[in-house]
Amino acid sequence: MSHPFDSKRSRPEGAASYGINPDANEEMLTWDWVTNEIVQSRNYWVSSTRSNGNPHVAPVWGVWHEEALYFGSDPQSQKGKNFAHNPNIVVHLESGDDTVILEGTVSLFNDETALEAVQAKYGVKYSMSPEDSTNPGGGLYRFVPKRALAWKESDYPNTATRWLL
Repeated sequence: MSHPFDSKRSRPEGAASYGINPDANEEMLTWDWVTNEIVQSRNYWVSSTRSNGNPHVAPVWGVWHEEALYFGSDPQSQKGKNFAHNPNIVVHLESGDDTVILEGTVSLFNDETALEAVQAKYGVKYSMSPEDSTNPGGGLYRFVPKRALAWKESDYPNTATRWLL
């Protein structure tokens, strides 16, 4: 069964030298494939922008829940300061072979109704106390993707897929 986001997928735009055929749809990836990669990933690389415009990247642990990535970071850390200045970030999974790149916005999260489910997933995934693992320094963040790019290096450019969410 396909995911509703699959109706929002297309070929990414890019340089002609990449060989992406904008009209070839048969080998595009599914959102279920993307979700599986996100859920299975242990580390997530978060790229944000410092107040002076310089880039910053750091790995975090997180869990995928209801089409969003949740992760902890101290609001006074460099990441937290960057998020407060500019909530637009990029998240890249560990692999460069089975690639998933997510662009979207991040915000501090304090919805008590979803907190228990997020903490439970985090505790199972990382074998840590959910309270300790999702709230270092008092900040739990929710990242909602607005755009996604994905491909399998073994079949690039045929699998190159973009979602505008």
